[in-house]
Amino acid sequence: MHPILSHLRRLGLYLLAWVPLAGILVYLLVRAGESWMVAAALTVPLCFVYAFLCLAAWYPCKTTPVESSSFLRLLLTHFTAAVVISTVWVQLARALASGLAHWAIFAGLNERVVGYLPLTWVTGVLLYVLSVTFHYVLLAEQASREAQERALEARVLARDAELKALRAQVNPHFLFNCLHSISALTSVDGGKARDMCILLADFLRTTLRVGGKEAITIEEELALIRGYLAIEKVRFGARVKMAEHVEDETLGILLPPLLLQPLVENAIRHGVANLPEGGVISLNIQRSEGFVSILVENSFDPDTPSKLKTGLGLDNVRRRLHARYGDDANVVFGSSGTTFSVKLRLPEQQTGIRV
Repeated sequence: MHPILSHLRRLGLYLLAWVPLAGILVYLLVRAGESWMVAAALTVPLCFVYAFLCLAAWYPCKTTPVESSSFLRLLLTHFTAAVVISTVWVQLARALASGLAHWAIFAGLNERVVGYLPLTWVTGVLLYVLSVTFHYVLLAEQASREAQERALEARVLARDAELKALRAQVNPHFLFNCLHSISALTSVDGGKARDMCILLADFLRTTLRVGGKEAITIEEELALIRGYLAIEKVRFGARVKMAEHVEDETLGILLPPLLLQPLVENAIRHGVANLPEGGVISLNIQRSEGFVSILVENSFDPDTPSKLKTGLGLDNVRRRLHARYGDDANVVFGSSGTTFSVKLRLPEQQTGIRV
């Protein structure tokens, strides 16, 4: 459907643009010797009828795009349309003058209008040319808008695909690490290996429940972390300690599922696990000015070769945050002495519901 006819507001603005033109034509008829009433009665209806006739230019403009049509084709198409529409307009002018001539005030108008018809026809051609120009501009604007929408849709689809791929990396990577730990325990303590299998099953059941969601609350993520720590404590015992400093008002904030668990996993495997006496993993979560800040810190041995900067965990978190939030989120990590820290900053999205 024509973009102007499909929106009442656009149609109103389009017809309003014809009002000054109608006024000019009325004035010209008055200068030619007609009274204001006769000039208005003849010109105003014809102008608004021609306004609708000019909308027909949309269809030849759409079928003969400027960028892919030859000049000859453009000329023939629009010249033919201009001749036809202007001729129709002239015949409508004659019919209207003939109808008005039945009233005494318009007596003789049907004879006088014959002298105006050549100029009316030329005016019709010029107005149609203006209409063609207007419609090509309208088509260009529509094409630009559709291209932007397609580009945006493509970016959204690409982002969703990347998020799904990144999220799919988390569980296999974690499962591989857990199975490696269980394998190590079987030769040392079969009972602990059995306990670890049970805890792993519970944890995987939970990750399957939340892993398909677009986002979960921080409270749910903390539950996942505690489940993961329960598994690791079977292997490391008291060497692994966790200190949580979480503001209550952050518990309902949404974030991508399994976002923090890989950071805690990194803190254990590349930090605390390499210390004979173990260490503490500190998790601080607070909100400020529409953002939530998450800080994960752990002890580590600076003399031990580290894979923190190239490991799956940090890279996965960084890419997932960028895919979901763009430049609104960031990840900063580094070490100071024997402490390694990772700080996340992401936009606050509240559910309003505590889970």
